[in-house]
This record gives sequence, C-alpha cells and structure tokens, in this order.
Amino acid sequence: MRFAMCATNSFLRSLGVEIYGSGHRRWPDDVKARAVAETLEPGATVNAVAGQYGIRPNQLSAWRRLAKQGQLVLPPAELGEPAFAPLVICDPTETPEPSDAKPQQVIRIVKGTTRIELSPDTSADRIAAIVRALEAPTC
Repeated sequence: MRFAMCATNSFLRSLGVEIYGSGHRRWPDDVKARAVAETLEPGATVNAVAGQYGIRPNQLSAWRRLAKQGQLVLPPAELGEPAFAPLVICDPTETPEPSDAKPQQVIRIVKGTTRIELSPDTSADRIAAIVRALEAPTC
C-alpha cells in the first residue's frame, strides 16, 4: 500500500500538485479540469478516476459541479477527427441604435437561461469546448 501511495504522489507531483508534509494537497485548476474531463470519457466512472488521482469521489464530484457552473474550464477534447457541435443562429432582437454607433459583433451561445457572448475571433475549438461543457451530463 505504501508503494501505491508513493507512486500516486509521484504522479501528482509530475502534474504540478503541491503535496505538503501534513498530507494536504494544493490542486492547480488545470489538474482539476483534467480529472473532470477524464470522467466525461466514454466508459469512465467518477470512482475510477478518483482512484487514479488518489482522491475521494465526492471531491471529484465537487470539481465537476464547478465545471458545470463555469468556474472550472475543461481542456478541449483530444479527438483524432473533427468534432461537430450543434449551433443555432437566430436574428438578434431588434434594438434601436444611434446612427453613428458601430454595430457590435459577438458570438452568442444560449442554452436555457445561460447566455455566453464571445468575441468574433474566438477559435472554433474553444466554441466547441464551451458547447460540449454546456451539453455535459449533470452530476
């Protein structure tokens, strides 16, 4: 068992997790996001991924909630082929603009009561990652 703990700690340190003498760990957001992303892979379970990272499943579920609330940004999925995400384009509600005003161009993603506005130069990969996060199953 001691060997497994040393291997886990070595793995975590390689990811940038700070491990203190008391056993307390400081997890960078990118490592949390990576663990959450692994739970979204086909066939993965929260229990199995939590075991790989040496944490309790409820801790990983808390990170999943953060991701769902937009407080933890997941890395883009690594796919061997292009990914497609549904995108609906609709006419914006008409609002009177002063004649000298320059129209503001944005990309809007709306799902239910969630509304996300992105700059027009946002990459397709980033847009697809946001749409995938919005479509992720609930915890």
